[in-house]
Amino acid sequence: MSFHTTEPSPLAAYGWDEALEAEFTSYRAAGLVPARVVAVDRGSCDVITESGPARAGTRPVASSDPAAGPCTGDWAALRPGDQPELAHLLPRRTAIVRSTVSREARGQVLAANVDTVAIAVSLTDHLALGRVERLLALAWESGARPVVVLTKADALPGGTAEQEAEVATAAPGVDVVACSATTGAGVDAVAALLSGTVVLVGPSGAGKSTLGNALLGADPETGALETGAVRERDGKGRHTTVRRDLLPIPGGGVLIDTPGLRRVGLWDAAEGLQQTFAEIQEFAEGCRFGDCAHESEPGCAVLAAVEDGVLPSRRLDSYRKLMRENAWMAARGDARLRAEQRNQWKTISKAQRRMYKERGRDR
Repeated sequence: MSFHTTEPSPLAAYGWDEALEAEFTSYRAAGLVPARVVAVDRGSCDVITESGPARAGTRPVASSDPAAGPCTGDWAALRPGDQPELAHLLPRRTAIVRSTVSREARGQVLAANVDTVAIAVSLTDHLALGRVERLLALAWESGARPVVVLTKADALPGGTAEQEAEVATAAPGVDVVACSATTGAGVDAVAALLSGTVVLVGPSGAGKSTLGNALLGADPETGALETGAVRERDGKGRHTTVRRDLLPIPGGGVLIDTPGLRRVGLWDAAEGLQQTFAEIQEFAEGCRFGDCAHESEPGCAVLAAVEDGVLPSRRLDSYRKLMRENAWMAARGDARLRAEQRNQWKTISKAQRRMYKERGRDR
């Protein structure tokens, strides 16, 4: 059935638009139908199509990135039938990518085609500004717009202005808003800042699922997203979200809740870091040397800003740490790429030698 009818596509609630429809023309001509991945399991996934939900196989799947497998948020071309299969993944508009937990030289896609990244920070814990900056770099690098949401505001009866101001120092140019999903205070303000496909990220116990339920219009504790208690001895939560699900938000948009991130490694996040530490980039323009490392060089405008109290030394320390980590991962990635290229050339050389030997026998 053609998309161009008087009735809107059921996929519109999940973000399907005219640009995607135009991109899908050749796939429709091949008998494929559009689908969005709402959850992924090993070897299969749940998708939403123009006809409703379906279960589909995921292998083999063609993609503009040969190493990419389907993930929550992907748009795909589905081969319909008794056993539907994903045939192609459409190019991703945005993608949240971190390094693998094992720190292998490859990235792991957490969510695709995301418009807004909501970074959940619990006000019952010590404000870990370094973690906020790390997640901001991840969000900016993805191409999505980050928003920092301070959760569990009801734990601070005196107000959250001080905490909001403190987090704002680590999030220049980013909206910072506080709320309590359990009481409902501030949830409307949060919802007003979120648009399109929204992904919730943060550590276990940050209140992501409780906030997600509130945004979905469900009971914060018993809604579609499972919630769990936080341990009193250390303030940490257990993983209640075990996979990433895509759920429609009443009034428009869709929500992806992610499992708690114990470790968030950067992966090729140079541009994201520049955006996260935008004020350092501005100060750096006044450095005497173009390749200034902001360590001890004469005429360093960044160090001068720290000495003058304009730039917090904590910000510079965090910037250095994350830049070193990103450079280390990039070097590992380059080494892996070189190794793959060497193996590829070895395979080609062996094939050529074998071909030459066979030709010699035929003479």
